[in-house]
Amino acid sequence: MKIISMIPARYSASRFPGKLMQDLNGKSVILRTYEATVATNLFDDVFVVTDSDIIYNEIVNNGGKAIMSIKEHDCGSDRIAEAVENLDIDVVINVQGDEPFTDKESLLKLIQVFKDDDKKEVDLASLMVHITDTDEINNPNTVKVIIDQSNFALYFSRSAIPYPRDESMEVKYYKHKGVYAFRKQAILDFYRLPMLTLEASEKLEQLRYLEYGKRIKMVETDVQGIEIDTPEDLERAKKAWK
Repeated sequence: MKIISMIPARYSASRFPGKLMQDLNGKSVILRTYEATVATNLFDDVFVVTDSDIIYNEIVNNGGKAIMSIKEHDCGSDRIAEAVENLDIDVVINVQGDEPFTDKESLLKLIQVFKDDDKKEVDLASLMVHITDTDEINNPNTVKVIIDQSNFALYFSRSAIPYPRDESMEVKYYKHKGVYAFRKQAILDFYRLPMLTLEASEKLEQLRYLEYGKRIKMVETDVQGIEIDTPEDLERAKKAWK
């Protein structure tokens, strides 16, 4: 099984423009993420895929591998699908460019889903982490996921799901970590499907998959990490890195 990682990277970002090129203790956020992914030694290859000359040059000039997107894309999965279409691979893992604390343990759990899937019933897997902080649960920048008894995703939302109408019930909340593992054909199929209402409303690309009746296997990890969505996140990352 040939497994690669692709890191989609846009220079522009609505909440924190240019965040991937921000300095994180001597290196850019995107370079830190790329190096962390390579350092896991889990992949046959690792690429940053981008539409930005600045990010492309940042990776290549530091000895890494990068691919320039040909078309404009609305989401990272679409960008990856274009890049892998002519590559001889089995599984591609999408690592977010703003996660410099990407860890080997979590990625290994994702890969194991496909190694254990002898009947090839799983097309897509992703990570989630248990959260308890009320502010984080209610923060629209924190994407929540609810799952069925077999750990397949039922829905993703920026809202707090499930809604705790009965406060006596013990409800577990899970944060979705935007790391996806696709079989190659699954991501190509995803790329060809037009965006529907739920994805457009919540601005969550994984909802496209659910809206078309596909299944996403969720894998729990204990590693929270720090996603850099705001300048405050960057400051937390700097302290954590030290």
